[in-house]
Amino acid sequence: MFTDALKVLTKEKEPLSHTRSSEGLAFCNRLFELERELKDLSPEDRYTARLEQSRPVLEAFLAWLKENKRAALPKSPLGKVITYCLNQWPRLEGILLDGRLEISNNRAERGIKPFVIGRKNWLFANTPKGAKASAIIYSIVETAKANGLSPFHYLMHLFEKLPNMDLTDPVAMENVLPWSKALPASCFSGAKPLV
Repeated sequence: MFTDALKVLTKEKEPLSHTRSSEGLAFCNRLFELERELKDLSPEDRYTARLEQSRPVLEAFLAWLKENKRAALPKSPLGKVITYCLNQWPRLEGILLDGRLEISNNRAERGIKPFVIGRKNWLFANTPKGAKASAIIYSIVETAKANGLSPFHYLMHLFEKLPNMDLTDPVAMENVLPWSKALPASCFSGAKPLV
């Protein structure tokens, strides 16, 4: 979002070396840089490292946002970005509460991208039931991918197991969920786990 504000400045031919938009972008870039450095840590170690390294950057960024909110015009690109950041602040601070949380929702957005791109082609989804069926199948497929499963093989496993299962048995249902350790090796055939 700060990059959008910088694009407006570029069009206006203002110097970009030291603008408020570039300062805001620098905070964001630093936070993402820290996340790249911490990505291979366990959730517990990432949590601890975030408290030590990311918290000071977040505190400085919040102070910067509050200070610059008063100076930026509310309807200007920078003013809109600052307002957006402040409105989303509780979600961003969530990374300080749990090492499993990611700093952005890019993975989730990539997961729904095939659905968004293809939705115009799926005429069967022109009814609420069609849309619900489409949402269910895409949720299953993308969750399978996120857990390192081959969607095709996982769906085949579900189609074989579910008709013969007691769907009210929570233990039986837990054994067919995409993160279950009880899944057969065939479900992982050709799978490419998300990174």
